[in-house]
Amino acid sequence: MNIKSILEQKLKEVILNIYQLDGLQLEVQDNKTEYEGDFTIVTFPLVKQVRKKPEAIAMELGEGLTTQTDLVASFNVVKGFLNIKVHNHFFTDQLATLENSLFAIESNDSTVMIEYSSPNTNKPLHLGHIRNNLLGFSVAKILEEAGHQVIKTQIINDRGIHICKSMLAWEKFGNGETPALQNIKGDKFVGNFYVAFDKQYKKQINDLVEEGRTKDQAEKEAPIIKEAQKMLLDWENGDEKVRQLWSEMNSWVYEGFNQTYKRLGVDFDQVQYESNTYILGKDLINEGLEKGILYQKEDGSVWCDLTDEGLDQKLLLRSDGTSVYMTQDLGTAVERFKDNHIQKLIYTVGNEQDYHFQVLFKILKKLGYEWADQLYHLSYGMVELPEGKMKSREGTVVDADDLMQEMYDTAKSKSEELGKLEHISAEDKEKSYEKVGIGALKYFMLKIDPKKKMMFNPAESIDFNGNTGPFIQYTYARIQSLLAKADYKKSETGDVEINAFEKELIVQLANYNQTIQKAAENLSPALVANYIYDLVKTYNSFYQNNPILIQEDQAIKQMRLQLSDLTAKVIKRSLSLLGIDTVDRM
Repeated sequence: MNIKSILEQKLKEVILNIYQLDGLQLEVQDNKTEYEGDFTIVTFPLVKQVRKKPEAIAMELGEGLTTQTDLVASFNVVKGFLNIKVHNHFFTDQLATLENSLFAIESNDSTVMIEYSSPNTNKPLHLGHIRNNLLGFSVAKILEEAGHQVIKTQIINDRGIHICKSMLAWEKFGNGETPALQNIKGDKFVGNFYVAFDKQYKKQINDLVEEGRTKDQAEKEAPIIKEAQKMLLDWENGDEKVRQLWSEMNSWVYEGFNQTYKRLGVDFDQVQYESNTYILGKDLINEGLEKGILYQKEDGSVWCDLTDEGLDQKLLLRSDGTSVYMTQDLGTAVERFKDNHIQKLIYTVGNEQDYHFQVLFKILKKLGYEWADQLYHLSYGMVELPEGKMKSREGTVVDADDLMQEMYDTAKSKSEELGKLEHISAEDKEKSYEKVGIGALKYFMLKIDPKKKMMFNPAESIDFNGNTGPFIQYTYARIQSLLAKADYKKSETGDVEINAFEKELIVQLANYNQTIQKAAENLSPALVANYIYDLVKTYNSFYQNNPILIQEDQAIKQMRLQLSDLTAKVIKRSLSLLGIDTVDRM
């Protein structure tokens, strides 16, 4: 237990003793004021309950903590704020136990499945997919660190009208070309045909409008969309030629996806395919019809009435018998709980799909699945660029591969400009450029609260100063250099006097486990990212104000080296939860 937690527990006991208020928790903050003290206790919440002025309450609590515990060396009161100075030995004791207590979070029996990525096989991954993948993967790592068993999964959206659009365009305009013949990644190759379909579709719509059709009529009557709809029916009916083309084009895409995932540093424990789960979804819909939970309209389409839940009526099967996204999502959820012993299923999907998941969870509950209460939508804000939203069908997206390469190139040019990495081999330089570039991308994406919309700026993310990945990686490298020069080997430091900079660093390090638990509860890598940034700022302040290598007192020198070593370990471990690698030299 860290010092702050001990103080909070003692404070509860003192409040009970003085005011007979059981279980009341006051906020204990790190003292950032000019007044002497290690921690500050805010007393204002007690004013109404004990009917005393905040200054009087602060004084009584200070005296109580001094006489009833062995924690407090001294205290002072400023208005309603109680500043506490803790005995030195509590900090040296804390430092002595940190080596074993850090990263020692108890495991539990909870198994959580988290879905992320889940792309369509008609286009390559883009900037939006990057935030999705990094968020889902990092949340999975944080949950594991917090003691949960985690299953990382994705559902490949490998069927549907959008897939048929790429297939049909290849048939019409592909001339038998393949990714290998054009020397292009398979996902990009197929994505080009999705864009080609949209161009042809728009042309046909304009032609029909000029002939006198309304825009709505033209969109439905355009020959190419009718062909795509027929191809989807042929696919669902098992047409051999259509299925063969579908299988081949999907294989091109999967090969491309895997290359992107590898460079991005994400992986999966399980993969499901919509082409399998939509069938189970149809079976569920038939069961729902038989039980009277769902209903069928005259045109044969199947719906779920959710008006009593404050929602609307939701289409589950089209009149021609083809399924919709909801169909496969129903089947996928049931299959996951059937095949895995999981207590929670988290969907990492953008906030544009908030309503979809409200409906999905309600339908599953109506169908009698009690585990529907264990479903959670990790809704995150969209990534935008200065020029606005991306549109994949128009080919105006930021390609994931291109962005990662841009980050590598920027890291390389910045490092060369600043004269970093001059004394290492060419091979090690290349590895460092990659780690710094991709690390900058990941940190920039994950330091923002998931619920917030974000504007991505590659130049800002690669800065070696401020709240960035490279700044944190640089601090880690600096510590490694320090430890190497000192030839550091861990040993007992003894009872030395701890100054304010060292105390602050010890407190920050001791907050690691609590931060991880909070990040896991909130499913927010941003809490970890900002914890690392605060830790690095605290360390740099400590480093600048405390001589280490030239320190003559060997006990103090050893203590400061130990603090440096622990800081490096926490930085490395924390960055790993964000999927970011460290570098030993920068």
